[in-house]
Amino acid sequence: MSPPVKPSARSKILGSALAVIRTKGYAATSVDDLCAAAGVTKGAFFHYFKSKEDLAVAAAEFWGESTSAFFAAAPYHALPDPMQRLLGYIDFRKAILVGDIPDFTCLAGTMVQETYETNPAIRNACARAITDHAAKVEIDIAAALDARGMRPGWSAKGLALHTQAVLQGAFILAKANGGAQVAAESVDHLRRYIELLFNSSKPLEETP
Repeated sequence: MSPPVKPSARSKILGSALAVIRTKGYAATSVDDLCAAAGVTKGAFFHYFKSKEDLAVAAAEFWGESTSAFFAAAPYHALPDPMQRLLGYIDFRKAILVGDIPDFTCLAGTMVQETYETNPAIRNACARAITDHAAKVEIDIAAALDARGMRPGWSAKGLALHTQAVLQGAFILAKANGGAQVAAESVDHLRRYIELLFNSSKPLEETP
C-alpha cells in the first residue's frame, strides 16, 4: 500500500477557510485566524494567496468542487425516476442538516451576504458555486417534466434556483434561531411545494 498523501499547505488553508469563515463570517476572519486553523505560517499563506480576497475566491471555488463531489456520491442519484431523484435530493438536503450551524450552512451563501456590494470578485465566485449546483438540480427537474409530458409556465432552471433560494433562506433562519429545526421545516415546505407543482397525478395544463 502506498503511504497516504499529506495535504499541501494550500489545501490546509482552503479546508480551514471553509470552517472558519462559516463560523465567523468573512469580515471577521483574519489571515491570522486562517493560518492558525491550518497550522501554517503567514509566509505559507502569502505564498499561495495574494490576499484574503484571493483566498476567498479560491475558497468559493474549492467549496463548489467539494460539494459537487459530495452530492454526486449521494444515494438519490440511483433512483430510477427523475421525480424520485428530485424529491430524494430535497430529502438528502434535510438529512444533512446535522451538527453545529457552521457544519451544515453554505460557505458561498455566507460570503456573498457580506460581499455582494463591496467585492465583485468574491460575489461572482459565490454566484458560480450556487448556480453551478442549481444547474445539476435542473437536470432532474427537466427530466421529470419530460417524463410527465408537462409544459408549465415556469422553467426547470427557475425552479432549480428557487430550491437554492429556499435552502439559503433556511440557513439564515437556522442562524437566527440557533438551530437546524426551523431549517428542516423550511425544507419540508419546499418538498410539499414541489409535489404540488408536479401534481403527480396528471400533467399541468399548458400555459397559453
